[in-house]
Parts: sequence; C-alpha cells; structure tokens
Amino acid sequence: MRNYDEKRDFVRVAVDSAISFGTADDMDDDVAIETLLDQQAVLKNLSGRGLMFIADNEVKKESLLDIKVVPSNELTKPLHARVRVVRVMKQRHGDGFEVGAVIQSMLDD
Repeated sequence: MRNYDEKRDFVRVAVDSAISFGTADDMDDDVAIETLLDQQAVLKNLSGRGLMFIADNEVKKESLLDIKVVPSNELTKPLHARVRVVRVMKQRHGDGFEVGAVIQSMLDD
C-alpha cells in the first residue's frame, strides 16, 4: 500500500541513463537501428506508461519517436519502444528540453 498521494497509475522511477532516439517516420527496415536513432538524450524518469528525458534540441509535441535505452549492467534488458511526445518544455536551469512521452508500443531488437 502506498503511503503518499500518488495520482498516477504507475510510480515514476528516477533514472539517469543515456538514450538514443529518432523520429519514427524516418525508420527504415533496411537500415541498422543504431543509424536511425541518431539523437542522444538523458533519461530522467521512467514508469509503466511513459518516460521523461532531457534532449539538446526541441522535439515536436505529438511526434512519434523510436527510443532505445541500453542499461549499463548486463542484467537488465535494453528498452526499445515507440513513444508519443505529450509534453515539451524548455529547461528552467539548463540549455535542454524536458520531453515527456507515453509508450505506444514495445519494439523488437
């Protein structure tokens, strides 16, 4: 039982991990996924339904992105998913953009 007032369906987990992402429209089955996920960001939190990361460049709200998180340990499998951007906000204390996204589907490697 939770001892705090959480309005979300899933609890956020604080994460500090590098991620790669690219626009889902640019994905091509004939090109290696690592080539298409050409932008880098830092994942800040993750939940059962979504995630938030810090990107250097602004991402369009409502765009579909393919993201890949490769954990630093071998015990945890990589996360490869298609997400829909629901929030983009310029950081108050930094040069990047906070990007909030909802997981649409899990992708195979």
